[in-house]
Amino acid sequence: MSAQKLGSHEGGANIYGVGIGILSLDSSFAKPPGHIKNALTFGFPVSYKVVEGATVKKLLRNPGPDLLEPFLRAVRELEREGVRAITGSCGFLALYQRELADAVDIPVFMSSLVQLPLVRSQLKRGQKVGVLTASKASLTPAHLEAVGAGNVPVCIEGMDGSEEFDSVIIEAERDRIDFDKLEAEIVAAAERLASANPDIGALVLECTDMSPFADAIQQRVKLPVFDLVTLTQMVYAAVTRARHPLFAAAARWS
Repeated sequence: MSAQKLGSHEGGANIYGVGIGILSLDSSFAKPPGHIKNALTFGFPVSYKVVEGATVKKLLRNPGPDLLEPFLRAVRELEREGVRAITGSCGFLALYQRELADAVDIPVFMSSLVQLPLVRSQLKRGQKVGVLTASKASLTPAHLEAVGAGNVPVCIEGMDGSEEFDSVIIEAERDRIDFDKLEAEIVAAAERLASANPDIGALVLECTDMSPFADAIQQRVKLPVFDLVTLTQMVYAAVTRARHPLFAAAARWS
């Protein structure tokens, strides 16, 4: 039997086989599997591009126009390197969603908040979408409007004042993090959100640092939980379609 012919290919990219590029803020605290910035989170290759100097604190508290240009350079570099779609590492990048999507010719989804209209469409009338965020004080209507969610009925709870979350993730006072304490703080915030708003039908985690604890959140509040990891997995499936391996084996499924 002759070997399968490989044919010729156009080329043009630097790296091949990486479906998702991840635009990363500049942070050095520990990030466990389940976090967008731990490559073990995914069952497929990802490529990271760190925007030096773009910290969590700066993006939340001083998201000026000076931040946009380095992010624009980064998404263009990722596109040239050959990724098929680009995501971010912080939900507050929602503010730059339109500009960054316009800068390249591949899908861009900077924030888990882009899911808000989709999640709302899945709920019955009268239900709202709960948003769990790193900082309720910093999440403005402008962030929601930037991802087309200005008219989505939401209820918001933040991590404002949470000791471990604030000191490590927001203030960057140290890199070492107590994951048990962090999980307890995040789950407690989710419980406050669900308890105060019984009309919530689902949760969207704005903050990527919450994703490793999404299972604990769901166990406690008994709601669907959407985050940037689930969105990234969906987009990856959309941009790397392949024929099902059983398609040709008709006798096995017909």
